[in-house]
Amino acid sequence: MGLIENPKTYTGRDLETIFFRPMLTGENAEQLGIRVLYNMPVPTTIQMWSPAADVLQKYSSGWTGGNSATRKQKTITMHKIKAEVGYSASDYFAQVYELITGRADVNMDDLTGTELEKAETEMFRAAIAESLRASMWLGDTLNTSTPLNKFDGFIALIRNYNASFDFPVVDFSEKTLSADTVAGLLDEMWKKASPVLKSLKGEGNLAFFVTSDVCESYERYLDGKGADAAYNDMVAGRRTLSYHGIPIVDINVQKYMPQAGFDSSSFAMLTDRRNLALAVNTADYPGTEVRMWYNPDEMENRQRAVFMVGCEILDEELLVKVDFA
Repeated sequence: MGLIENPKTYTGRDLETIFFRPMLTGENAEQLGIRVLYNMPVPTTIQMWSPAADVLQKYSSGWTGGNSATRKQKTITMHKIKAEVGYSASDYFAQVYELITGRADVNMDDLTGTELEKAETEMFRAAIAESLRASMWLGDTLNTSTPLNKFDGFIALIRNYNASFDFPVVDFSEKTLSADTVAGLLDEMWKKASPVLKSLKGEGNLAFFVTSDVCESYERYLDGKGADAAYNDMVAGRRTLSYHGIPIVDINVQKYMPQAGFDSSSFAMLTDRRNLALAVNTADYPGTEVRMWYNPDEMENRQRAVFMVGCEILDEELLVKVDFA
């Protein structure tokens, strides 16, 4: 176990290329289902351009043009946070060793320090990714009783917008979510959507972001359809769900909702994926690092990451939210 006790510190370029970028780009970013901004210049400001509705004019001499586009600008508030994990030496080695044995390309008779380092890094990276995923939805800085209070997630941002913006809301408080009502709920969300949001359907980025109970109700609704395809799907399962061509994304946070203080365990929202932004920065702040070391006094392997993170809904008009009971 000597190799696993060697301290490792990632800063600067190594912090980006080895630790965070693999977690926040490519397929890993797509799995989050939202827009991920990594190491954007600080302050992280997003420009949203909308073309003018009609720039065509009858031909005439002289200049009759005006602004060809309108611009909306939003700054994502960044919060400095840290992640810390401690394992007993025996448990730590067992977990890292399990990650190594699960790979077919590893020679178990020649475990180099590089192989151990990759396994350690992957284990810590997976823990941070899951915490980011939970916090980007349920984070609430006003709720001091929940551990998810480091920065405001999308649900808290929507709650804050309720007082300032008039965006569409579907009132489902008097109904019970079931296979009989879920299709009507999705249909009502689509009907409530603004014309601008509906016009984005052809670009393929609209999605229903829902909790697992909404997905389960919708699957039971599909199971009840009297068709061979419905029977086959019920037996083999469905890898993805969609309603009228719009994907239904399970945000998979219900296990965190009780500790986050949510009265209702249900959530549903229709928006464009690009409208939800998670920003992570490891380049523009002093002290950002990832460190892994062994503490001989406590006989404990420890991991720590320090970085900046923030969430924002870029255009509150491009969403439809459901109020459950």
